[in-house]
Amino acid sequence: MTTGAGLLADRHAALLARCRFPAPGTALVCGVSGGADSLALLVLAVAAGCEVTAVHVDHGLRAGSDREAELVARAAAAVGAGFRSERVDVGTGPNLEARARAARLAVLGPEAALGHTADDRAETILLNMLRGAGLDGLAGIRPGLRHPILDLRRSDTEAVCAIEGFAPFEDPSNLDPGILRNRVRRELLPLLRDLADRDTVPLLVRQGDLLADVSDHLRSEARLLEVTDARALAAAPVVVARVAVREWLRQGAPEQHPPDAATIERVLAVARNDALATDVGSGRRVERTAGRLRLVGP
Repeated sequence: MTTGAGLLADRHAALLARCRFPAPGTALVCGVSGGADSLALLVLAVAAGCEVTAVHVDHGLRAGSDREAELVARAAAAVGAGFRSERVDVGTGPNLEARARAARLAVLGPEAALGHTADDRAETILLNMLRGAGLDGLAGIRPGLRHPILDLRRSDTEAVCAIEGFAPFEDPSNLDPGILRNRVRRELLPLLRDLADRDTVPLLVRQGDLLADVSDHLRSEARLLEVTDARALAAAPVVVARVAVREWLRQGAPEQHPPDAATIERVLAVARNDALATDVGSGRRVERTAGRLRLVGP
């Protein structure tokens, strides 16, 4: 169905009111894989008045991926958006899912909009809980211009596609039980719904919002702390000191991943003078000299 932004806005006004797109006329890159969530992102971004370019990233990991790009190209043309396709090579080896995601995000750029929904956020919160994440991880995906449809449900994005006559691509990897997210989606969340006798996605999202507020407050407190001053760090409330150390160690770290809890506690032991130095991963060490902490190494 070919249409203009005004007609799209009329058809999807209720959903647009729950989205967080930039001002009309803003140039916006949208990552569009061809699934229901990303196709709905494309439709709603155009309906919001943005100057949209749909970008499909082909990892070359399965036969027929060129047909997915064609699907996205047709959808973009139908709603009056621009389109381009990018090809990336992630090679073979471990952590394929993570490396493919990193390659896709690198191509899209830090300002691109992604089609994550409230269901994705709930899944991420549970995944991070299983991995032992801290407050940031338990907040899940954060709302904002990077995730403009995060308040929508997967059923909403499927409805958008049905209204516009789009047949979303179903990624066969979403059925792979070897991927933990798939088991969380297909087994854990349905079990939680059965146990709670209610839809638990809104509960998890609300919990994520509360933990995000706590995390942001602690980060603001941590910024006031001179993390390399060993005495000040040791004297600070431990919950603030842990956040300060975590943010310090993330600077310059590969992929900016936060350090684990054990690493943070070892650094605090150095601050208390219980140890002179400690390894913090990636070939780096924290050392104490004349009352100051130094991060040394690659």
